Amino acid sequence: MADSKPVKLYGWAISPFVTRALLALEEAGVDYEHVPMSRGAGDHRRPEHLARNPFGQVPVLEDGDLTLFESRAIARHVLRKHKPEMLGGGDLSHSAMVDVWLEPFGQVPLLEDGDLTLFEVEAHQFHPPALAIVSECIAAPLRGRARDQAVVNENVGKLRAVLEVYEARLGSHRYLAGDDVSLADLNHFTLMHYFMSTEYGPVLVGPLLRVKEWWEELAMRPAARKVAMFMPLDFGADNNEK
Repeated sequence: MADSKPVKLYGWAISPFVTRALLALEEAGVDYEHVPMSRGAGDHRRPEHLARNPFGQVPVLEDGDLTLFESRAIARHVLRKHKPEMLGGGDLSHSAMVDVWLEPFGQVPLLEDGDLTLFEVEAHQFHPPALAIVSECIAAPLRGRARDQAVVNENVGKLRAVLEVYEARLGSHRYLAGDDVSLADLNHFTLMHYFMSTEYGPVLVGPLLRVKEWWEELAMRPAARKVAMFMPLDFGADNNEK
């Protein structure tokens, strides 16, 4: 039975979290309505939005009678419903690897099952350093604040280590979770889009030929190109949240 309500996504599209959800909707070919909001006007603190998300954050997805917030949960739901192959489909091993590369990974094996190794989740690896670099290199100047170079340097080192892991992984697989593109890859796009516009993007990614090829292919996907139109590189001084 078809949902009686249209799919709606609430939030400001310059947020990498909102565009993560938009990218999933575009990849899945969902007919949706993007309901724009203004952080500056305080739309996320209005009673009608707090009824959708009591934490006052974006994005929020309304899909029939279901209301979801948190960008990763929204992306998973959309693809689970409309394009499950991007979550591994019915292949349990592939699904498990999608989960491993979607989530942060640690160093201690949590489970070994044949040739499949799952890792204990300890802390986010890619997202925090990439966000810190983007915040200091793009957002800080737009807010009239000088960048904290010590923060940048620290996180460049962290992100370089993460990308070197990606380089090794991509040496044996075309994509992070296997030989087919998945949400594990897509979830990197929106923040990577901003990171690659900083001076550190080419410096870190350029020497890693597999990562560079992976990123360029990801950025050329039709859904990614469409979503990128909502993401100007001078994205403003908003401190967006999930």
